[in-house]
Amino acid sequence: MQPLTFRKLLFHCLLLLIILFLVVVVALKFGAVPVSLYALGRDLLRVVLGQSSQMSSDYGLIIQNIRLPRIILGILVGASLSVAGTSFQALLRNPLADPYVLGVSSGAALGAIFALIAEPHLTLPPVFAALLTPLCAFLGAAATITAVYFLGRREGQIDSTTLLLGGVITASFLSAIITFLMSTVNSGNTRGMVFWLMGNLSTSFQKSTYWFLAAGFVAATGVIYASANDLNLLLSGEKEAMHLGVDVRRVRFVVYIAASLLTGLAVSVSGAVGYVGLIVPHVMRLIYGSDHRTLIPAAALGGAIAVVIADTLARIVVAPSELAVGAVTAVAGAPLFIYLLRRRPA
Repeated sequence: MQPLTFRKLLFHCLLLLIILFLVVVVALKFGAVPVSLYALGRDLLRVVLGQSSQMSSDYGLIIQNIRLPRIILGILVGASLSVAGTSFQALLRNPLADPYVLGVSSGAALGAIFALIAEPHLTLPPVFAALLTPLCAFLGAAATITAVYFLGRREGQIDSTTLLLGGVITASFLSAIITFLMSTVNSGNTRGMVFWLMGNLSTSFQKSTYWFLAAGFVAATGVIYASANDLNLLLSGEKEAMHLGVDVRRVRFVVYIAASLLTGLAVSVSGAVGYVGLIVPHVMRLIYGSDHRTLIPAAALGGAIAVVIADTLARIVVAPSELAVGAVTAVAGAPLFIYLLRRRPA
């Protein structure tokens, strides 16, 4: 395996970085209220220079308070789901594995809904109250992937087909629980529950939440990327990887936990956004190959691009109303996945 330098990695991802920048500019410009390029450049420069207080125009307020936080959230969510999907596909050696199909997104959504139900009955300091929903979403994601993992084990080995079917059944079961809770629990936060199921980026958060999400993403992705060489060896099979010196149990445990953390963080702020963790790794693998040292950062950038584009379409297709970003990713992702499935060699 050839050594990979930071310069070579940056060169591989340069095109994606340029595309992400252009997509962000387009997302900032278009919406229910179009913003001129002059006003956009002027107000973005003031944000960068820390002169936000000088933005008194409506355009400046729209960019700073509505679109820019939403775009940052979309970047974090898309990157997290894509890296998680890449990790699950490598661990399970199954191209259909992703947080949504394996039920991890449903588990995280159920955890978030439990938090929404319990929050009005709890008296917590503001800091803990802000962390309650992400923490419950992470616990739901971790519990789900653990259950699916044990369902997929046969004679001490992971059976890919059994695990995938276990994930589908688990997701259906959790969806039924969510439907039951929404139908029977008297809560004033029913709209928030629907939010988790549809996937949405319209909710605004405090700056501390964005920093928390960014720190969680960097930490979890860093842990996964540190195991990139081991994931490359796992593609040849668990026994072969063990013969080559890979501690398979440690890698599986660490990457499973990190991928579940990424999923929990993403779902805790955006709801269940499907197909991102399934489609983006496939597309990036076609472009950059299966070397996870390049594939993981490429998937992160590709996921960020995909979610920002989907959210921009959700804002402008039926403006001034909005679509759920999860609906846009499903409409675009399903045909694309069928295409990728059909073009694979027999």
